[in-house]
Amino acid sequence: MTTTGGPVHGTWEPHPAPRWEDGYLSGNGHHGTLVFGDPNDERVVVTHHTLVRPNGGESARPPELASRLPALQDRLLAGELRAAEAFTDGRDLQWVQPFHPAFHIRLRRASGAHAHYRRSVDFTTGVAQSESDGWDSRVFVSRADDVIVQRVTASDLTITLDHLLPGAPHDLAVGHGAVLTPDGALLNLRARYPGSDRAYTGITLVIVTGGRTTLTPPGLRVTGAASVLLLTRVRRHTGEPDVQAESRVLRDLVPEGDDPYARLLDRHTALHCTAYTRVTLDLGADPAERALPGSELLGHPESPALLERLFAAGRYHLLSASGLFPPRLTGLWTGDWDTAWSGAFTNDANVNLQTASAAAAALPEVTEALAGLISRQLPDWRANARAIFGTRGVVAPAHSDGESGLTYHYSRAYPLHLWTAGADWLLKPLVDHDEIRGEHDPRTADALAEVALFYEDFLTRTDENGHLIVVPSYSPENRPANASWGTINATMDLSAARHALRTAATYHPEHADRWRALADRLPPHRTNKDGALAEWAWPDLDDTYDHRHLSHLYGVWPLEEIAPDETPGCAAPQRGAGNCATSHDRPADERRPPAERFAAAAHRALELRGAENDSAHGHLHHALVAARLSDSARVAHALGQVLKGDYFHTSLMSSHYPNLDVYNADAAHTLPAVVIEMLVQSTPDRLVLLPAPPAAYPKGELRGIRTRFGAELDLSWRPHLAIAVLRPTRSCRLELRTSSGARPLDLEAGEDHVLTLETW
Repeated sequence: MTTTGGPVHGTWEPHPAPRWEDGYLSGNGHHGTLVFGDPNDERVVVTHHTLVRPNGGESARPPELASRLPALQDRLLAGELRAAEAFTDGRDLQWVQPFHPAFHIRLRRASGAHAHYRRSVDFTTGVAQSESDGWDSRVFVSRADDVIVQRVTASDLTITLDHLLPGAPHDLAVGHGAVLTPDGALLNLRARYPGSDRAYTGITLVIVTGGRTTLTPPGLRVTGAASVLLLTRVRRHTGEPDVQAESRVLRDLVPEGDDPYARLLDRHTALHCTAYTRVTLDLGADPAERALPGSELLGHPESPALLERLFAAGRYHLLSASGLFPPRLTGLWTGDWDTAWSGAFTNDANVNLQTASAAAAALPEVTEALAGLISRQLPDWRANARAIFGTRGVVAPAHSDGESGLTYHYSRAYPLHLWTAGADWLLKPLVDHDEIRGEHDPRTADALAEVALFYEDFLTRTDENGHLIVVPSYSPENRPANASWGTINATMDLSAARHALRTAATYHPEHADRWRALADRLPPHRTNKDGALAEWAWPDLDDTYDHRHLSHLYGVWPLEEIAPDETPGCAAPQRGAGNCATSHDRPADERRPPAERFAAAAHRALELRGAENDSAHGHLHHALVAARLSDSARVAHALGQVLKGDYFHTSLMSSHYPNLDVYNADAAHTLPAVVIEMLVQSTPDRLVLLPAPPAAYPKGELRGIRTRFGAELDLSWRPHLAIAVLRPTRSCRLELRTSSGARPLDLEAGEDHVLTLETW
């Protein structure tokens, strides 16, 4: 666990993990591990992003509904508020294939008390370590070699690969293999799914230094060894795996010379440590609190040391979960075959919130993982558009298992097949990343063009004012108080369509006029009778306020379609000048830009939003929107709900609900984005410093943030003074916004620029 007198880059406990949820995590975005750290019965749960259990989803297709779409549109526009409930092919709800663990590597030894015990995880290296008298185990997952590496120092060990984890199917067909090698042994476990030709195989190469190795099927026993090195990989496959070929690949990874573990670790940390340390947060916490074990620190929810550690852990876990794919609902980890909501990639809030910090927090590894998933799934997205809407272009699914991007998970109460905003939200971090770099990724450009083609074909209906209508439309996962779930002109759908078309126009100047003209024909948002931004812009659809999702505030965050005007605090009355009014109150307000006109209405909508079932993602989504609206008190309250609500296991991975209910990565991975948004916000032509300054953290330093105008930024603050250092990579003029107002700022590439703020 790394510390240099500042924040602690790791966490520790004085006892082994009592549950798999408390196991320390390591990962490289492909393989993952959960480590219990028990010297008598060590268990290392092995996961892999590709491990999903066949359940019928592997052959499911999107519903063929395009021929019925015009009739549905006619009925909805005629006022039949429940017409969309029949827009189905009659299938039952089909979940995507559920994510599951592979097995655990089990290392047993004679039971007994072990003095001086400690387990820890070092965020800078990804090493999960447990140590006591006569025992030392270190585990990491190599980003360089895509292999799980474990070194154990103990005198007597029995080692097995054990598939018997909670929820494992009783009819899983499992075979074991174990053979001796000149310097140890080779273990393998093959598991075939019930009723399927699909299987997975785990292979562990065991290299023993000194001592004696004997087979004890299905495992082996090591006695008198100086150390034991284990290298493990998992593959999902059809047919028969070539275990010998896989073992040769593992053997080739072992460096020659002394201490191969150290050499493997060096190769890994060259990549992992570089990525993890790009951004750091220091809140000047009490050194005594920084030294506390995680379980004890979690009992100090208002401690700056806790937020420091959770910020660091969030970055660490987000990086570790991202590689082949971005993080799932459970990141990259689970110790149970019964994962909630299939452990899916849930694209209508969860993946989006978890990856929200990637661009600003200098984690292109996360952005690349998301880009890779999108690129591989684009053919399926095209199939969704054709089958359901009869259009060109692409429509993203709300749920995916990573293997398929087809839309087949929906029901009457969750008509997710009607949701058209997903592609824009998934592409937003990629666009942000391109703005930081100052160049367009061809993959992002191609995907945006296909989203625009979808809207060209889909947006064909108009209202009496000539505005285009999004019909059918769906606001995840809510419904109007007086209508069914599938409706007309959900506010999120309008924002997404506008943003997608205008962004595609920026990437494709040859089509810009056509796509911008289409975006301009979309209707404005609506302010309801409560003075709030309505969740549906179609007249007479009443809001349902008590809901965990904040889909209608998509234009506030992550977009900048709706933003406070230049009057500080305009959208946040507790900070403000007291001269704000909604478009509902001031007809003359219609002349103001939409981004400013609807800010107060959006703030009113946020005030009225309930927390429903206290989902962690709902609280932190609320905080992100509040930060964009400069409402520091509301940010603090929403963040406090999570810090005080018992959402974090001792592993510092989070739960979906309070009281550690349902293992879920939303809070862990989203928290860094909340911290960044309340301190720094940027667009290609704007920098906002301390938009929602945290009263509970009156001093601190945030270093290494990337801005969308191409500068790296370090920010330090204390009462009545803040200093920002900008290191631009390209020259630009932008608008600087602080609590004192707005002014232009000129930056020259390669020249550091220091900003000193005496009030904020």
